[in-house]
Amino acid sequence: MDPVKYRNLFLEEATEHLAEMSRALLELEKDPRAGEALDLVFRMVHSIKGMGASLGYDAVSELAHRLEDRLGAWRGRGGIDEAEGLPLLFRGLESLERMVAVVRDTGEPPPADPELVAVLAKPAGTDRAEPAGAGGDAAGATKKAMARTR
Repeated sequence: MDPVKYRNLFLEEATEHLAEMSRALLELEKDPRAGEALDLVFRMVHSIKGMGASLGYDAVSELAHRLEDRLGAWRGRGGIDEAEGLPLLFRGLESLERMVAVVRDTGEPPPADPELVAVLAKPAGTDRAEPAGAGGDAAGATKKAMARTR
């Protein structure tokens, strides 16, 4: 197995999946019940989880797994909780983007985001949005996501 080849494939595919997630999150911001967008985010997170696990990027896989669990719960309810879910999803996207950037910049497994993983491990509806400026600001995250898709 050529680790550089597979790392490059991970980086290419993860970057594409994160861009798709970003677009879908913008759709969910307009309509938290947009089933197609929710399904897309779920599939992208699932793919990132598998890719990360296969290459030993445990922090990526763990975060993606927790996001996948939360997305599964929201799918079962027919949509996300707008007040708490959107900031959490944008925060998850930003954390995965940072992790992929670490792999790209260093070639090493990225550090974990234990606080976010802990929040995602709680049952849906028990988490609270971060205070302004703590990374959970949905409006700020939306502007960042929109800038990425241009």
